[in-house]
This record gives sequence, structure tokens and C-alpha cells, in this order.
Amino acid sequence: MPSPHAAQIVLTDAERAELEGWTRRRTTAAGLALRARIVLAASDGGTNIEVADRFEVHRSTVRKWRNRFVEYRCDGLLDEPRPGRPRVVGDERIKDLITATLETTPPDATHWSTRSMAEHLGLSQSMVSRVWRAFGLAPHKQDSWKLSKDPLFVEKEMPAFIPGTSGPSPAAAAW
Repeated sequence: MPSPHAAQIVLTDAERAELEGWTRRRTTAAGLALRARIVLAASDGGTNIEVADRFEVHRSTVRKWRNRFVEYRCDGLLDEPRPGRPRVVGDERIKDLITATLETTPPDATHWSTRSMAEHLGLSQSMVSRVWRAFGLAPHKQDSWKLSKDPLFVEKEMPAFIPGTSGPSPAAAAW
């Protein structure tokens, strides 16, 4: 029997179906699914303490979602907009950035820099840097060796690899 202070929850068939759908759907956010389970358990006559113990949450959490449901119904369980500035760069642009980083190289260099990628995609250098950091991308630290696109590369570097030569030329040393 619910405590006299707990808000009584009586569900319509449509509300029960919607809440049960939220609990079963794989794509439902975990928080929303938990809120739906709390309301369903409360509507079945569970007290705040019983529901809190069942879902391993605090009684105040059960009380909050019970009261929100009574006041706003199913819409009260949805996430409210988060504070702060909304994202300016969408998922599609971030996907394009990651794809370009992994699958292309700039025409005049061996790898992308944050500045060259930013210019290439029309993003800010700091946005490119944040995305690379978030996804662990470091084009300048590739596992495989990349051949330089410098037309004088062989002339500059090959003396260092050929036995019996004196090493890199003065031009390569200055490079």
C-alpha cells in the first residue's frame, strides 16, 4: 500500500503501453527506461521505499519521478534541454572530419595538421583538435612510415642509408 504522502498513479492503457515500450526498446536512453520502470512499479502499488529498493535508487528519486509523472504525465519523464550553448557542429560534420582524417592526405604534405584540416573542411582549428583528441586521432603519429612528397627527398635522405657515403648532404642537414 503506498504511503499517504506518495502521489497516486493511475495509468491509462495508452500510458502503460508507452511506458512499457520505453522499458523494452533497446534505443531508449537508460535514464528514461529507469524512470518508466519507476512509474510502472509505483502504479502497481509499490511504495517509494519498495520501488527505491527494487531499482537501487534513492527514495527521493522515486518521489521526484512519481510527482513529475502525476503533474506532466509521460512528457514529464523526458529529458529537459541541457544548460549551455547547443552544439554548433553536427554529427555529420564530425563524421566527415573523422573520415577525411583517416582516409585522405593533404595535397602538399604527408599528413594533416589541425590547421590544414580545419581549412580543408571549413572548421575551426580548435574544433578539429577537440575532435581528434576525443577520438584518439593523431595523423602525425602513424604506425607506418610515410613517403615524403618532397621532390628532393631521395637526394636529401638516401646518402644516409647507403653504406660508404658520408651521410646526409648539407642541404638535407639544413632541412
